[in-house]
Amino acid sequence: MDDSLTKDGYEALAQIRKARKGERPSACVARNAKALIGLKYVTRGKDGAFMLTEKGQQALFVKRCIDGLRTVAASAVATVVPAKLEGDVAAFLSRKGLIAPHAEGEGFELTERGRESLAGIDSQDSKP
Repeated sequence: MDDSLTKDGYEALAQIRKARKGERPSACVARNAKALIGLKYVTRGKDGAFMLTEKGQQALFVKRCIDGLRTVAASAVATVVPAKLEGDVAAFLSRKGLIAPHAEGEGFELTERGRESLAGIDSQDSKP
């Protein structure tokens, strides 16, 4: 079974992560619920609310880290707005040596290791 998610699937995971208690699921969540439950990214509680499993949390965190690397890479090219990352993503990427704080102020820049990792991720994405 293929565990890869679509953009819509990742969006549904993000919405479940941010959902408030008692909030009705969005159309995106409802559309992807069966597949996400089948892949064990999401469970349904006794109250009917969707909850991320540990596997779902990990998948979403990895996606947020990859998006963070791409954001930092794009901000280096644009040089207009420094890249801003969520605290846990920035801490993880810094701890792994993939990003470093800008020498002149706020934001981050990719390290050599970060560029290599992003190139590897992009080459994996381009394979069928």
